Amino acid sequence: MATNPIKLVRPAVPEPATSAMNRACMHKRIRDVLVTRILDGTYPPEFRFKELTLAREFDVSQGPVREALRELEMLGFVRSEPHRGTYVRNPWQRGMLELYELRGALEEFAARMATAKLSEDTSALQAEVDAMAAAAVADDVHATVEHSERFHRLIIEASGNQLLETVWSSLSITDHTALTMVTLSPDLSTIAQSHQPIVDAIASGDIELACRVSREHQAWFEELLAATAEQGAQRTSAVSA
Repeated sequence: MATNPIKLVRPAVPEPATSAMNRACMHKRIRDVLVTRILDGTYPPEFRFKELTLAREFDVSQGPVREALRELEMLGFVRSEPHRGTYVRNPWQRGMLELYELRGALEEFAARMATAKLSEDTSALQAEVDAMAAAAVADDVHATVEHSERFHRLIIEASGNQLLETVWSSLSITDHTALTMVTLSPDLSTIAQSHQPIVDAIASGDIELACRVSREHQAWFEELLAATAEQGAQRTSAVSA
């Protein structure tokens, strides 16, 4: 009696997690190098990026370069024009200012929706502020950024508005904050302390006060960035003169 041979099907081998992680790390490394070059003037306003040239420089495919440029566009450093390419924004600080303006509006709304709930127990918010302060003492920028993101996320999540959370998360808050640190090099202790008025306002249960200090918190960064942009414009004028 003839028997049919059993065919063994080799299961697909999933891509190692380390490969995906390496790709993610690579595009962030490229992004950070490009930001540094924008900040120091190596890439002046209206500079056009060439994906293939960057891919060769970093010895990668064009994929990680494209991801890096896409993030920089989201963060306001560059603009993309269909069929033309990607350029450094002029001024690039304007993009970051727009993000802080939007964050101010979103987080004011979140405070309005979340204060009544959070005022019952602000211990989680206070813990993040205390962790920021400890990170500042250790001069740990990464930890400061992480705890700042968690602090604001607690308020966003407590608002109970899923669309708000989705929009806020789409702004790449952690990356945006980290690049702000690179741009401004602010005192980390001051950054930590700037969150305390929000905790105090929410703890008081005063919704209007919580809204006001939440917007003022973002406006403070807007003012610092605007001052940085003005200084950059003055330096550019002096060089051109």
